[in-house]
Amino acid sequence: MTTALALGAVALASLVVYALLGGADYGGGIWDLLASGPRKVAQRDLVERAIGPIWEANHVWLILVVVVLFTGFPAAFGAISTTLFVPITLLLFGIVLRGAAFTFRAYADGDALQARWGLVFSASSVLAPLTLGAVVGALASGRLRVAPDGTPRSDPMAWLTPFSASTGLLAAALFAFLAAAYLAVEADGDLRRDFRARAGAAGAAVFAAALLAAVLSWREAPLVFEGLTARPWSLPLHLATGAAALLAFWALWTDRVRAARFFAAAQAALIVVGWGAAQYPFLVVPDVTLAGAAAPARTQVLLLWALGAGALTLIPSLWLLFRVFKGPLLRASGAGPGQRG
Repeated sequence: MTTALALGAVALASLVVYALLGGADYGGGIWDLLASGPRKVAQRDLVERAIGPIWEANHVWLILVVVVLFTGFPAAFGAISTTLFVPITLLLFGIVLRGAAFTFRAYADGDALQARWGLVFSASSVLAPLTLGAVVGALASGRLRVAPDGTPRSDPMAWLTPFSASTGLLAAALFAFLAAAYLAVEADGDLRRDFRARAGAAGAAVFAAALLAAVLSWREAPLVFEGLTARPWSLPLHLATGAAALLAFWALWTDRVRAARFFAAAQAALIVVGWGAAQYPFLVVPDVTLAGAAAPARTQVLLLWALGAGALTLIPSLWLLFRVFKGPLLRASGAGPGQRG
């Protein structure tokens, strides 16, 4: 394995974890926006209590992807950040506004002020996955061209195509699905039934958005479409993803919420891995490859060592964070957001 391939694998693994954790946080904001019925207030309270202690830490995985790109693949980072400046800026606005609104709502005095900050929080939670998905679609579409000298040939409309819109919708639906499946574990009684039903609806939306993206990719992202349909692993990947989806639906239907959480996470992980594998060896289709954009070998080796050393601190710290706020210690104290199933 080359250093470029190893760093690419690290970046893809970080995106998977970010989708499973940070993506579910965005999904929580989507359900905050769509809270309804007689338990609307309880639904929003559950979202707030579930993500409050840990959600900021989940952005470390997105930061890790950015660091790997600009250090290990500077040519790709330059092309992506220049050509996709607008959607990336919108994504950052969504992340910042979301965090600020979440905090301000918690300390706001009066229902009206809380409602305003809640709307900013929810709207930002929708904006972020839509723009993140649009960036992924633009990278896969082949509309972002890079000259042989590394100069980006800007296409300001690359992230506004129907295919990019479909990948944005897929990201939002997938994150909402994850959030509902996770929240069903943290709830009980009628509130659990609410989020089981929402997870089922979001799962159906994931299927529809994925089908739309696959159809559009045939014309708008042919290299990725070929990767998803014509490689030796394509059929096993689709079968595994479909099996995870069906098992998640079965677990939701039968109130096996822990199993539903596992299978929903497996489905999401397979979708992200499938996209990365289908796009390989390109970072930006069709001009920037892992090898072509790689920094000097010495830089990449040092980066791998730095990542390994950092993991010795990062992973135990995150494990402790989740252990304290999501594990048996919190349940034993009775301070958790609900009984787990």
